[in-house]
Amino acid sequence: MLMRNMSPEAGKQMISHKGARMAFQPRIRKGAFFEAAWRYGCRDFSVYNRTYISSTFSNPDDEYWNVIENVALWPAMGERQVEISGPDAGRFVQQLTPRDLSTCKVGQCKYVLITAPDGGVLCDPILLKLAEDRFWISTSDVDLELWAKGVRINSGMQVEIRDADVSVMQVQGPKSIALMTDLFGDTIPDLKYYWMTAVPYHGGELVISRTGWSGEFGYEIYLSDPALGDRLFDDLMQAGAPYGAAPGSVNQTRRIESGILSMGVDMTPMENPFEIGLGRLVQLDKPHDFIGRRALERLAEEPLSRRLAGFVVHGEKLERNEDVWSFRKDGEDAGKLTSLAHSPRLQRNIGIGLVRADLAEAGTEVTVDTWDGARTATVTPMPFLRKRQAMDARELLRRVREEAARA
Repeated sequence: MLMRNMSPEAGKQMISHKGARMAFQPRIRKGAFFEAAWRYGCRDFSVYNRTYISSTFSNPDDEYWNVIENVALWPAMGERQVEISGPDAGRFVQQLTPRDLSTCKVGQCKYVLITAPDGGVLCDPILLKLAEDRFWISTSDVDLELWAKGVRINSGMQVEIRDADVSVMQVQGPKSIALMTDLFGDTIPDLKYYWMTAVPYHGGELVISRTGWSGEFGYEIYLSDPALGDRLFDDLMQAGAPYGAAPGSVNQTRRIESGILSMGVDMTPMENPFEIGLGRLVQLDKPHDFIGRRALERLAEEPLSRRLAGFVVHGEKLERNEDVWSFRKDGEDAGKLTSLAHSPRLQRNIGIGLVRADLAEAGTEVTVDTWDGARTATVTPMPFLRKRQAMDARELLRRVREEAARA
């Protein structure tokens, strides 16, 4: 079932569930890095695409600074790859997304939206073009494989659709360039942002893309052979030792600082691309047809009733939210705060949310329900702090190695 993030109930008492435990069971997949993650100290897991995904290894503050200053290894095992292959794979994938893929080359990655017939956002995956007739869709936490199989039924196209059984390791942070070059060779710095390559690894190969969810420079490694999960984790830790590599989730605070959205949280099937600021991915000036085109053509001409925005929530440090929190203006419902974190660098509570369009201008104040009762929140431009994903790889490598030599 595709997830829907319902509006909060006004006045409902907030109860923290910090310290909750999870029982492991056969119906949830473990992924290739699960045992290594456990061995390296992870005891906090969540479920993402019916797969355990590692959360905090140490504590969120240490992991925040490590991804900013060094390199973080996040076994993102729930980031599943839906493989679409066959003679009509290109046409079929284009039917799923409003982003024009006509110029997408083999070896290139694209950030895309998957839209519903009513224009709602079903998913915001990274698309990897492995061959002219073979794609991976690196999916958010939705049943994209089942959706694609449903679309295929009446498409008349010859495609195969399956879970590729790939486990993803995110290698993120400014020193990831040195780790990856040391381990996989001197061609790594030539890999452009949003491109991928294949490298040999113990009789097989790994796919490496210059992408990630942290807002920092980094890579994602796609492992197809689950038997190599432990070895790859150990190799990354060993190669990363001179650069302060440590396991940890790609920090929620850093992604909010960067203005990176989370599917199922900041956007759901009840939001359209224009409301969440991703209208650039809806290319209606191109001739290709796709699911939701008619609805999005209409929505593009209509004024927005709500908009996604950044917020500063004033007052003392707040723990991050478990549910969406209500915005109010002059006692009336004004929207919802979807993501919240306390930024150690800004020393502020920062968040992302959907607010009435007439209240979305920077500097506007609203009231938000929090753990500590009502607080004032101010609309603030995003990103709160700049992204560093597109830095020059060769220059970054030179600086990291110079720093390591001085240490």
